[in-house]
Amino acid sequence: MNAHRLIPTAALAGAVSLGLVALSACAATDDSGRGGGKVAVTASFYPMQFLAESIGGEHVSVTTLTKPGVEPHDLELKPRQTAQLGEADVIFYLRGVQPAVDKAIAQSGVENVVDAASLTSLEKHGTETGGHTHGDEEGAGHGDEHADAHGDEHGHDEHGGEVDALDGADPHVWLDPVKYAEVAKGVGAALEKADPDHAAAYKKNTETLVEKLGGLDTAFKQGLADTGTRTFITTHAAFGYLAERYGLKQEAIAGIDPESEPSPARVKELETIARRDKVNTVFFETLASDKTAKTLAGDSGLTTDVLDPLEGITDKTKGRDYFEVMHSNLDALEKALGAK
Repeated sequence: MNAHRLIPTAALAGAVSLGLVALSACAATDDSGRGGGKVAVTASFYPMQFLAESIGGEHVSVTTLTKPGVEPHDLELKPRQTAQLGEADVIFYLRGVQPAVDKAIAQSGVENVVDAASLTSLEKHGTETGGHTHGDEEGAGHGDEHADAHGDEHGHDEHGGEVDALDGADPHVWLDPVKYAEVAKGVGAALEKADPDHAAAYKKNTETLVEKLGGLDTAFKQGLADTGTRTFITTHAAFGYLAERYGLKQEAIAGIDPESEPSPARVKELETIARRDKVNTVFFETLASDKTAKTLAGDSGLTTDVLDPLEGITDKTKGRDYFEVMHSNLDALEKALGAK
């Protein structure tokens, strides 16, 4: 499995041209923040909101469907939110994360819709995911082997739309700075197309953001280059792309769905893995229950810490934006993995 496939030019062009036409000015102002000549953007959840705000800047008004503190996978839209979808100039979403949103967008009638899943290459990841990158042989081979072994085991009954939409692919591309930069380029191009009067500003903001994501990638590469173990245990199988990018191995208690319960056999397997791979920490997240992680940690004599999948920002989040949270994640991984 290749974690470094470049975004196909045809795919980017197709996504950008997906109904993105010149926008008419909207003089009216409503409670979704529309008005003042700004482009009314609706983002499905935080990773898309962050891109829209960072690239759009003062020229866009961004409304987010997933409010702070809500677990995005479980979002159910209110009728008012569904109705407001149809008033957006542009919608940015990531197909496969939120089945309810996918369905509402398909029925919204909005022409200017950009699916982040079409802006980068997606892969299948299971409860056990690893990879090797940049010549790091230690992580070699984990990605293909474990995706085949575990790729269809988790969370899909509750979220059947996720499987149908992406054929079981992992949507958590924003946790890989390189893939997130590919998505950012597509979002920037979409805003340039939608609002040509401010194309230069969108282009400049995109370049700034992509450069900053490159710096984050470098920080992860350097920070995780030499560690005591390459294995980390987390409740939610959200970190498959990150694991592949930096030659780590993700061992998830649950699957893609953070609320799914592990089998007793999986728990026993994780206890064995923790001893074998010298794992000392079980990671949990802020938007889902930490009960399973703390139970496993207690039974195995391990500590717990937060590894944030960045699906939303709350008062409990270690950081105020994407970059701050990602640096907190790096600090947590360095500590847990024994970075030298």
